Amino acid sequence: MTTQHNSNSSDVPAKADHGTHVWRYIDLFAGIGGMRIPFDEMGCQCLFSSEWDEAACKTYAANFGVRPYGDITAIPSRDIPAHDILLAGFPCQAFSIMGKRKGFADTRGTMFFEIQRILDHHHPQAILLENVKQLVTHDHGNTFATILSVLDSLGYHVKWKVLNALDFGLPQKRERVIVVGFTDQRKSDHFSFDFEKLPYRLADILERDEDVDPSLFASDHIVAKRRAKVEGKSVFYPSVWHENKSGNISILDHACALRTGASYNYLLINGVRRPSSRELLRLQGFPEDFKIVVSHQEIRRQTGNSVAVPMIRAVARQMLGLLNS
Repeated sequence: MTTQHNSNSSDVPAKADHGTHVWRYIDLFAGIGGMRIPFDEMGCQCLFSSEWDEAACKTYAANFGVRPYGDITAIPSRDIPAHDILLAGFPCQAFSIMGKRKGFADTRGTMFFEIQRILDHHHPQAILLENVKQLVTHDHGNTFATILSVLDSLGYHVKWKVLNALDFGLPQKRERVIVVGFTDQRKSDHFSFDFEKLPYRLADILERDEDVDPSLFASDHIVAKRRAKVEGKSVFYPSVWHENKSGNISILDHACALRTGASYNYLLINGVRRPSSRELLRLQGFPEDFKIVVSHQEIRRQTGNSVAVPMIRAVARQMLGLLNS
């Protein structure tokens, strides 16, 4: 395999925000690029990205001008460029509360060990990992303890915390564990997850009903069923009506976590329609000029698998500040 710089010169500023050094990074399990966006904004250079899903690669290529390499398990570590920072939102289905939670018994759970072999070969200065919050408690904490032990054995001084997208200005309750590590213990010691909480407003991400594809509106039967279930509850607008697995309806000023395999009607804006593709991207904090080049069904899947961009941006800003200090 011939490696290539997975970036466009027009996309990447010549200097990082906090200094003259341009930090180089790789983007593993890249999805549609949610982890890449903040690092590109701050002048870092993406040397390599990997994603196996065809539709996600199509979205990534349309927005970053490069197509990710495929299945990371088929790419030798030596064929990945040397880098300063490793980013990885590694597959979470094996640990998710919505999945069967088999952890390392599930082949998707073993994707962490792909990260391990790349770190062992390249030893970048910093790492940023993201996963569902259930990873922390899976198998009574043994799975997460194994991950932390592996990172420690590779020379990384690590801090971690479960963060919520609601605290980063997004109207979505999405809790994810963020793991940050440095080879320099002093930088790890100075890293803090005490970010200032930002307000969110559901109205800021909603499109006008008349601008939304009519196919996204629920049937009269579904709407009537929802209204019957919220009779006597405090109803306000704008709102997201969330139906949980037991059929209970909550009326909220935010969306519950976007999910890849959720039922089609589990989130209804104002109780009448499903979120549009642009609204789903906004719920994850993607920029307004982010190109939509796949079907709405694929956008549902891609945003359900993605990261909350403002959350990653806050973490990235502090990481780069410490790397440049």
